[in-house]
Amino acid sequence: MLEIETTSEANRLSLEALSDRIAITAHPEKLEKFSQEHAGFYVKYASVVLRTLKRPLFQKFLRWMLRKENIETQTIRKVEVRVLPYRRRNGNGLAGNCNTYIGKIRIYPRTLKFCQRLIQDFGKDGFASYVRIRARAALIHELLHLKYEKDERKVRELTKRYFSIFAHNRVTKDSHVSHICTILFKTEATEKESCRRLPDSSPSSFPTSSLG
Repeated sequence: MLEIETTSEANRLSLEALSDRIAITAHPEKLEKFSQEHAGFYVKYASVVLRTLKRPLFQKFLRWMLRKENIETQTIRKVEVRVLPYRRRNGNGLAGNCNTYIGKIRIYPRTLKFCQRLIQDFGKDGFASYVRIRARAALIHELLHLKYEKDERKVRELTKRYFSIFAHNRVTKDSHVSHICTILFKTEATEKESCRRLPDSSPSSFPTSSLG
């Protein structure tokens, strides 16, 4: 019986578009711990990520990448766009993770504090570009883990390569891409140090319209 159910699930996933498996996952009880402004920012952030990952051009690119890497689409059961950030025990943030055993990918946002710094450095348009670029790079990265699993060095190398291909072939070019990629692909140690230098500020000083 289990074998029949597993086969049926595999057949369903092979017919279902990858974009249909991408959805926002929220925990209302956790959001209640934040102020309305703070929670509203993360909800809007997740909505932007969802739209970005589902865009037809990016989905077409992912299908090409998966074929090139011989990664079967039915191994991807679900892509969760998480509303709240995730912090590892060492203090570093997490862009995403992949459970290769069950085929579940999770994409996480940056913290509000980090985002406020980005707005100061790049402006609202630059920040919005960062959110979209980070989301795409994170999903590319986690999809590659389905094949290369624990070979983090290989996955990072291929993530940069494939993201560069996607960015190069886009009709609409983004003037912020090079600066944002420098931030995005730097080492975790440098990222952690950058987060330590971020100034504290209240959620109300960060307009959610920045993600519009």
